[in-house]
Amino acid sequence: MLGILAGLDDGSEGDVALLGQSLPEMDEEGRAALRAQNVGFVFQSFMLVPTLNALENVQLPALLRGDSDASSREQAIQLLQQLGLGERLSHLPAQLSGGEQQRVALARAFSGRPKVLFADEPTGNLDRQTGERIVDLLFSLNRDFATTLILVTHDEQLAARCERRLRLRDGKLWEEA
Repeated sequence: MLGILAGLDDGSEGDVALLGQSLPEMDEEGRAALRAQNVGFVFQSFMLVPTLNALENVQLPALLRGDSDASSREQAIQLLQQLGLGERLSHLPAQLSGGEQQRVALARAFSGRPKVLFADEPTGNLDRQTGERIVDLLFSLNRDFATTLILVTHDEQLAARCERRLRLRDGKLWEEA
């Protein structure tokens, strides 16, 4: 579902609009450009580049968008410091705990100041206490950046914190009251 909403996958029928643009009517290059400028992702498995340190992982999306090295570096450092990782900038993902890796992934997702952030089970691989801290950070950054957050979770407590809840059941989408 997230793949279709983000224009990574094609649906079998119907139309999906992202930021007012019909995704099925766009070619892959157009969808990629739309995502690069407007979308952030937080994956359950973090998806950090193992050969890049924390700072480089966070800086990467901005560099790929064409931002300068200096501005992307400054923004990445600020985000990592905000998430309590100011002392871990030069650490590779394998040198970070699961919670630290997820915070790097959050910083990377917000580094482009996305209009829409897709989060797929962002606490699925974390212990309860670390997961709660990550969720608090996710919602805090969501407010600070005025981002639309589309979150997939099986965690009922996490879902309860969201303004609007939809359930996918038997291939149909249902809104909860």
